[in-house]
Amino acid sequence: MQNRFVLISGCSGGGKSTLLAELRARGYRVVEEPGRRIIADELASGGKAMPWIDPAAFLRRAIEVALGDMGSAKAHSGWVFFDRGLVDAASALEALTGEPVLRPLCATHRYHRRVFMAPPWPEIYVTDPERRHGFETATAEHQRLMETLPALGYDVIGLPKTSPSARADFVLATLAADPTPAA
Repeated sequence: MQNRFVLISGCSGGGKSTLLAELRARGYRVVEEPGRRIIADELASGGKAMPWIDPAAFLRRAIEVALGDMGSAKAHSGWVFFDRGLVDAASALEALTGEPVLRPLCATHRYHRRVFMAPPWPEIYVTDPERRHGFETATAEHQRLMETLPALGYDVIGLPKTSPSARADFVLATLAADPTPAA
């Protein structure tokens, strides 16, 4: 059933959210990035589970949110596109703390075998109140995910550096060519 859960991952500031907005505009179900939702909640409530205050608490909460998102998405038919998700959070927590959370969580909770990766794209990278880290940190995160995802059995597909519309066409064409059923 979860083979219709498509993970869009990769470099922070690489255009993932913009791509997902395009897919949403075309009528597809999209799940917003857990990290941005958590940061917005923490900023509004004065909480401390933010990457620049308590990164481990932030990542544990991101795992919880990602698991909840996957559970909620089961109610929808067709493709469901995730802006980041469980692999991103679990791999970051394991890299930060050494806790062996990645393989147990990601073996049980799977996305479609093809994961789309936004490459580092310095021309569009910007910081904002929810993305305070620099481009070097973003590229290191991308590199960690490029090693982690294949090790978990995912086929990593690089997104082209092109318009959101062309990126969406690329994703949908790649999925249409996949022998794995969409529902």
